[in-house]
Amino acid sequence: MSRQDNAPPESVRYDRNRPCLVPGTRQGRKARYRRRVEPTDENRSAFDAAHRRVERHEAALPPLVRESLADLEGKRVLHLGAGSGAATVEFVELGATVTGVDPSDGALAVARERGPAVLWIHSELDSLPAELLRSRFDLVYAGLETTQGARDLDRFAATVASALRAGGDLLLFDEHPAALCIDGLMHWREDYFAQGFRRLGQLVGALGRHNLVVRALEEFPAGPGSYHDARVPESFLLHARKMR
Repeated sequence: MSRQDNAPPESVRYDRNRPCLVPGTRQGRKARYRRRVEPTDENRSAFDAAHRRVERHEAALPPLVRESLADLEGKRVLHLGAGSGAATVEFVELGATVTGVDPSDGALAVARERGPAVLWIHSELDSLPAELLRSRFDLVYAGLETTQGARDLDRFAATVASALRAGGDLLLFDEHPAALCIDGLMHWREDYFAQGFRRLGQLVGALGRHNLVVRALEEFPAGPGSYHDARVPESFLLHARKMR
């Protein structure tokens, strides 16, 4: 029997013939902003107020993530940055044994009411309790604001690697760093290379240094209702695997 025959079933569907985890479904979207509008301090303030994020974490598991998941029946899933648990409980519905982690006491109070079957842990995402770092999880999932919100990308990557079993998967769905630099009028507001701003290359490098091999990285344009131009990547989905 080969070594592959003994390997546990994968938690993420992956097609070697495709550059991404799932087929793209958002091609051909027309740009929503056709006119050049020169920004002023007044309209910049109005724009920021209208589009300021009011909820940090997902209200549900993103469809692109759900479509990427293999059968999770009986699998161990660790959700980092679980927030109030709306997305976390969907892993339970898919048959997984789930642990949710978040640094917010308030969010976890809501999460415990929402998902009594989940083990909820109060912790920073890059300094988990020792009992979660025993290489037992089949899948680690992290969502919005992970890339920029993690205190240290290297420590975050080391934490993920310590939590996953050999052959386990990381799925990270987050806002694209480029989208955070551009406003809805297609003007660059931030420096992509500024010190302290996390780029995709830095994220991939941190994962690689901790034996997490990136198997797929797909970028997606803005979806319906977004203020971003569809020509700008708004989000990305990264799949990495712990090799040993």
